[in-house]
Amino acid sequence: MLRRTKILATLGPATDDPQVLDKLIEAGLDVVRINFSHGVADEHRRRVEMVRDRAHAHGRQIGVLVDLQGPKIRIEKFKDGKITLAEGDKFTLDAECGTNDGDQNRVGLAYKTLPNDVERGDTLLLDDGRVVFWVENVDGPRIECKVVVGGALSDRKGINLQGGGLSAPALTEKDKQDIKLAAEFNADYMAVSFPRTADDIKEARYLLQEAGGHAGIVSKIERAEALEVLEDIIEASDAVMVARGDLGVEIGDAELPAVQKQIIKTSRAMNRVVITATQMMESMIENPIPTRAEVFDCANAVLDGTDAVMLSAETATGKYPEKAISAMDRVCREAEKQLSARVSDHRINTEFERIDEGIAMAAMYTANHLDVKAIAALTESGATPLWMSRISSDRPIYALTSHVETRRKVTLFRGVHPISFKPESNNHPQVNKDAIDELVRRGAVRDGDLVIITKGDLMGVGGGANAMKVVRVGELVDVE
Repeated sequence: MLRRTKILATLGPATDDPQVLDKLIEAGLDVVRINFSHGVADEHRRRVEMVRDRAHAHGRQIGVLVDLQGPKIRIEKFKDGKITLAEGDKFTLDAECGTNDGDQNRVGLAYKTLPNDVERGDTLLLDDGRVVFWVENVDGPRIECKVVVGGALSDRKGINLQGGGLSAPALTEKDKQDIKLAAEFNADYMAVSFPRTADDIKEARYLLQEAGGHAGIVSKIERAEALEVLEDIIEASDAVMVARGDLGVEIGDAELPAVQKQIIKTSRAMNRVVITATQMMESMIENPIPTRAEVFDCANAVLDGTDAVMLSAETATGKYPEKAISAMDRVCREAEKQLSARVSDHRINTEFERIDEGIAMAAMYTANHLDVKAIAALTESGATPLWMSRISSDRPIYALTSHVETRRKVTLFRGVHPISFKPESNNHPQVNKDAIDELVRRGAVRDGDLVIITKGDLMGVGGGANAMKVVRVGELVDVE
């Protein structure tokens, strides 16, 4: 059985050996993440080139997602590397403190305007909430705090304001330069960190297109205020990432599970791809098997309908990158066997605005109520298989297209598998036969199987799917 949920894995030092990358591809890798928070342009460029080379060697399409760093809301460094704070201690976050001058009483700020964003009574969470400060007073560039939760605090740890509200722009000058890099190596997706409004997503898309890029824009939901305009942000995006690290710190861990479900449900209802990320197999950075809690977490995301599950440090710097992907593959496959992952009432009571969307919905309804073995969606842009993938099903969807960009794009769509296909003729019966022959050649179907074919009368025109045909393999009329 083909796995429907896609696996997105972050590249890093642990994956720089081509032989390791080969093993990740063989284990089930679908899309790679290039994290612009670490490394330099040449390093990113080399990794993208290696991914595409090894994917070609395996006869696979592997999508490339670049992740913009976003604003660095962090403290600066300590003279001695780290300090230890106890509950009740006084501590100052000082925008005028030197970059390396932190001590037991104060530390500098990489985000110099933080004092303008906070006031007495606010709660600041450092190092993913491991250390908690209560703001007693703001005196010019200094934020005078009382330690509520103590512990070790080391260089360059992140800062979150409980409840959200930091004014840092989503796109920094570094991000704007990295957008040009993303366009240069033709990334398939580009993730925007810490968006607050739909305008942040629109700005990123404009800058990418200005640079000549065509990547799908992924909004990372990690600010509390983003939840207040969630639908607006989703509508402006091509995909959404449930970035549970910073989001969980800002809204509190207890609220996170329900919010994750809400984001997944809303994204799918709005025909957007959704990725679930952060600490999914965290223990596998050091261990060869996941914890039971991680297995449940991954499986629940699949049952909720996520398109993809993501690995971060597990593959970028972990000891067992291949095993992490294998574990995720195993868990996803088992979760997808559950009935709740294979039935859907998506848009069952709504009208469709486009013909190609209506064709996609009709194809999936028919596939789920007839013994159809596969859906062959002949596509230019990938829109029809995207709509199909919003319907929960165990029927594989094959996106047949001549465009390599479209084949890489659909690697993130749940249940969609790309196939290189260029019709030699505009004769529709011949095209149908060629499509079925390609599925047979790949072992996807065999004589007697029912297959649904969708395509447009005007082949080669994007958004033109207007026909659905149900055929039985081996019974197609020969074409002269």
